[in-house]
Amino acid sequence: MSTSAKSVRFDDSSMWVDLSDGRIIAVPLAWFPRLLHATPEQRLRVEISSKGLHWDELDEDISVAGLLAGVGDLSGQTPMAA
Repeated sequence: MSTSAKSVRFDDSSMWVDLSDGRIIAVPLAWFPRLLHATPEQRLRVEISSKGLHWDELDEDISVAGLLAGVGDLSGQTPMAA
């Protein structure tokens, strides 16, 4: 069974995602700087798909699998040297 997002809401410091299996995930907005710095109106313009969440205007994509794994925004990280 694949778990998907049903709805998304925000408070001042967190994003709350209701999942299709009944769980609710809360993650800090600090994990996703684009959402942290977005306006409340921009945050509400989310597209929910079977794989995750997308904000076209913010160029932000968050997978449900990533949320369940505790992974934040990886786009600003520098690669580690070998």
